[in-house]
Amino acid sequence: MAGQLRLMDADPDTAPDEIAALKAALAVERAKGLEIAAELAVARAKASEDEALIAQQKLQIAKLKHQIYEQRSERSSPDRAAGADVRRAGSKRHRGRACGRTGGGQNDDGARIYT
Repeated sequence: MAGQLRLMDADPDTAPDEIAALKAALAVERAKGLEIAAELAVARAKASEDEALIAQQKLQIAKLKHQIYEQRSERSSPDRAAGADVRRAGSKRHRGRACGRTGGGQNDDGARIYT
């Protein structure tokens, strides 16, 4: 109440100056509010961009993991492993003959054999 009385008692010539000062202060605060709103919009756009990038990278990681585990499962497949063992064993047995040697080789257990 004392503030209101003081305004009433104030010189009428200073009232327009106070109104102008208040309007200027209000304009400054509105400008600050608009600036903050713009900064917030930029921050939200950046966050959205970051989320999209993270989603893209997660998808890429999932694809790479799928490729890695798919290759591992193919290598560890029992059918493929059995075929590889047969091929390896066959190549060891015939290695000496392929080089033109006869007799005196090793079997799969490392024991010497003579043909």
